[in-house]
Amino acid sequence: MIKDSNVQMAMTFPPLLVVLLLALSTGPLCDAIWLNIPKTGTKCVSEEIHSNVVVLADYVVVSVEDGQTATIAVKVTSPYGNNLHHSENVTYGRFAFTTEEAGNYLACFWSDNRTRGSGEVVVNIDWKTGIAAKDWESVARKEKLQGVELELRKLEGAVEAIHENLLYLKSREAEMRSTSETTNARVAWFSIMSLGICIVVSGLQVWYLKRFFQKKKLI
Repeated sequence: MIKDSNVQMAMTFPPLLVVLLLALSTGPLCDAIWLNIPKTGTKCVSEEIHSNVVVLADYVVVSVEDGQTATIAVKVTSPYGNNLHHSENVTYGRFAFTTEEAGNYLACFWSDNRTRGSGEVVVNIDWKTGIAAKDWESVARKEKLQGVELELRKLEGAVEAIHENLLYLKSREAEMRSTSETTNARVAWFSIMSLGICIVVSGLQVWYLKRFFQKKKLI
């Protein structure tokens, strides 16, 4: 019965929706990040994320330029500098958290002092946020979703994520507009004040010079 209902649902979908479902089910939800970490120095990745978003990332050392063994240190911080993950002397790991504030979340990687050799360390990072970080297999088992129903649920989650991002961008745009208007008002008042001071100083200079020439009986 479930298979028949899924077939009937798929036959009644508009072609565009079918294409979206296929793209969602077959396309990758995120791209891996590759970092070449030098012997001395730090490489960081960041992403601007709004609040109440799930972040999940796996990182692993995949190769070293000179073939030696290598370990890395990792530190993840929030926009306000809170330490969300810190690990040293590792070759792989994972960090997961739910954002509490909006802003740029920063993940920094550097070669551990125990690393041998002098070559660069190549690190692969699988960074997922929001809908991509959700465990859909658990959702499918819990809610007994199959086939098109599961894909529809994924599509619904993607639409909700897009809507939340749009609301976040709208709020940021309102904040930036308010800041810009406040700055313009302050600049306008500063310009008027500067012009007034210049006029007063010019008047005082003319008054002083006039009195000076009168005392010297030049005018």
